Amino acid sequence: MPKKQGLEFGLYSLGDQLPHPLTAKQLTAGERIEEIIQLAKMAEAAGFDAFQVGESHQDYFVSQSNLIILSAIARETKKLKIGSAVTTLSVLDPVRVYEDAATIDLISKGRMELVAGRASRVGSFDLFGYDYKDYDALFEEKNQLLLKLRKQDRITWSGNFRPALKDQAVLPQSYAQHSLPIYRAIGNSDSSAYEAGKVGMPIYQAHLAGAAQTYARRIQIFRDAAQEHGHDPAELPVQTGGFLFLRESTDQAYRDFWPHLEAGFKKTNGQAFSKRAFAQGQSVKSITTVGEPELIIDKLLMQYELFGQQRFNGEIDFGGQSLDSIKQTLDLFADKVMPVVRKYTQKETENDH
Repeated sequence: MPKKQGLEFGLYSLGDQLPHPLTAKQLTAGERIEEIIQLAKMAEAAGFDAFQVGESHQDYFVSQSNLIILSAIARETKKLKIGSAVTTLSVLDPVRVYEDAATIDLISKGRMELVAGRASRVGSFDLFGYDYKDYDALFEEKNQLLLKLRKQDRITWSGNFRPALKDQAVLPQSYAQHSLPIYRAIGNSDSSAYEAGKVGMPIYQAHLAGAAQTYARRIQIFRDAAQEHGHDPAELPVQTGGFLFLRESTDQAYRDFWPHLEAGFKKTNGQAFSKRAFAQGQSVKSITTVGEPELIIDKLLMQYELFGQQRFNGEIDFGGQSLDSIKQTLDLFADKVMPVVRKYTQKETENDH
């Protein structure tokens, strides 16, 4: 397991543009993008370490060009690490992805991170002209190319899904040459965790519900694969991320968040979120980070002990929430959760030394 460095905290938005489930109020695309940029500024002011924006090519989202939104955030912030969560690499050109990310890294003076994923929603395959049957092969090939682009000044490469490259210059280079952080999103896939460990690629473990122990097992698969293939797990950071919704009491948090989750999930995923799985989130052993500050503290400390991760990221704005609602979560988390968890995890780091 990597040496513990103390836990970082990030926020992320998937860029959903959903109506409020009770009032039906819905922001325009421009208003929603502006809100996401403002959320990043609020996160920096509140002391968060990172802010990420997802990418989705379907109805009820405004984040089709998430890297453009991140470039705006880069100009509006000074210290915040910024990243994609995720970049749907399977349907994109890795050369263009790298060029855009390296450019944002230059704009932000070294604050950019990429999280590469295989696409949890498959409509983008039709949109970009790919066959879903190539789901795994597409990602593995494009991911291999992306990692090579980061490490080389010039590249010669060939594969099955894009034209070959012959001694092409890789431009621009990132702010600190050959050092752009690239994570692999692994979702609920043990095989994806293994492949990340095999090539020595840091991971982003996304989660919605279920036992924290299940995700600990998957992270261990990643670390075991890294060790097996000659990589030092201590050098491979792990991020985790999922819903974040806080209120003064856990009962209130679950009452207030459920309408957003129920209505939003049906629209964006085409199916209902399990009410039983959501209710089970009130257990400290559940991965779901919804509740009162004391419960969230207990959950994060348990997850830190299980995962030994470097950062927790909270999806703070899902389901057409008002800005006031989002700000309640942000303020409660920043004021009552982050100081306690930071103190504990930094103390653990000192004890390790």
